[in-house]
Amino acid sequence: MTDILIFTHTEYCPPAHLGEVLDNGGYTYQVLRADQNQLDGLDLDKPKAVAIMGGPMSVNDPLPWLHTEVAAIRYLLKREVPMVGHCLGGQLIAKALGAPITSMGYTESGWQPMSRLDQAQPSPWLEHVPDTFTIFQWHGDTFAIPEGAQPLLSSPWCPNQGFAWGEKVLALQGHPEMTEALITEWLTDWYHLLDPTQPSQQSKAQMQAQLQQKVSELNKVAQGFYRRWLALAGLNPRP
Repeated sequence: MTDILIFTHTEYCPPAHLGEVLDNGGYTYQVLRADQNQLDGLDLDKPKAVAIMGGPMSVNDPLPWLHTEVAAIRYLLKREVPMVGHCLGGQLIAKALGAPITSMGYTESGWQPMSRLDQAQPSPWLEHVPDTFTIFQWHGDTFAIPEGAQPLLSSPWCPNQGFAWGEKVLALQGHPEMTEALITEWLTDWYHLLDPTQPSQQSKAQMQAQLQQKVSELNKVAQGFYRRWLALAGLNPRP
């Protein structure tokens, strides 16, 4: 087992830019499919850093492997392992901390503006971003902020976009890991699931406009999150 584990839940929600950051830094990491029961029997005393990616299912679905994953996250929280949750991953962290996850009644999709909520107590997780910036979204559920957590981000369509738990855990509702290729794949294979007449959902044209520039800016946001995550784990890039 490597020091870095990445929990995934479907083939079309991969580590994406997170994998690029780790590859470019010379890190070794292991990608596990929670939905294929690859967390069963996992030695949770070994990993030093864990990332949890997205997926199409709801945290509230009656799937046995979701119970296994939530239990694993609770154990990792007790160990104070640095973690970053992306969309479903953020919701799983919230559930592990006892917060409810509920349907919004609509889907938030596309490039959505984030507003920082940490003005009274600036968070080191956000020290690399301005007061407002964008993160790519595609979700219909949302987490409540767990008791004792610090709310970090909000958007017009989803008040709870991110929180920090202690110093080492970041849960996000959006997808900072996106790449041009992954966005193109989603818009090719899954855009039919959206309804761009709804104000919370961008059209395909809006999502694709200036895509290279938007992804480049998103990559910088994500890199700040990942650098802190790795530093908290005491993991440095290989020379």
